[in-house]
Amino acid sequence: MAYLEEEFLQLSGLQHFAFCRRQWALIHIEQLWNENLRTVEGNLFHKRAHDEQIREKRGNILILRGLPIASSVIGLSGQCDVVEFHKNQNGISLAKEEGRWQPFPVEYKKGSPKSNDADVLQLCAQAMCLEEMLCCTIEEGALFYGETRHRIPVFFTKELREKVKKAADEMHQMFQRGHTPKVKQTKSCNACSLKEMCLPVLMKKQDVIKYLKTAMEEEE
Repeated sequence: MAYLEEEFLQLSGLQHFAFCRRQWALIHIEQLWNENLRTVEGNLFHKRAHDEQIREKRGNILILRGLPIASSVIGLSGQCDVVEFHKNQNGISLAKEEGRWQPFPVEYKKGSPKSNDADVLQLCAQAMCLEEMLCCTIEEGALFYGETRHRIPVFFTKELREKVKKAADEMHQMFQRGHTPKVKQTKSCNACSLKEMCLPVLMKKQDVIKYLKTAMEEEE
């Protein structure tokens, strides 16, 4: 199945979806958002990485930032923080550049490596988009974390690609249904910027309809 361009969802949402399906639905279906210190710092950290005016060449590496990407196979679109093109005889040709080049996506994260695979899935999805757009194969990329100040290599295995495809399909199904999952409170809720909107403790005890009904009765 191939998705139409008007059906594409935000690739960045894949990270939200992997972290918490309810968080993803609140942001991408119900259009709710709330900034906290973590999100503000993260946006500032990404500002330079997404500066499309910056184009660097360091020896045999060409660096592009904020590269628009999309895939009709997984139905996602967005931007890469950084894509390095390493000079490689088995790579692809690029306009205005001599030789052949191998794409190598790099995703920048403000914090430290996570215990879940949210960041890895996001990076793999970027690679899958690049492969479709550039007609090439990308076997690896890297995650750069601001707190540790070093890269972690990521290999795009068949299993990882299948996880991305499955998650993307689930996102599309939920989006089409307009479905927001019920609360499943975890320790991660405390760090979520939507904690005050999601109300995980309250919603664990009663459903949204009952909560709204009670609130309206109190106002009357």
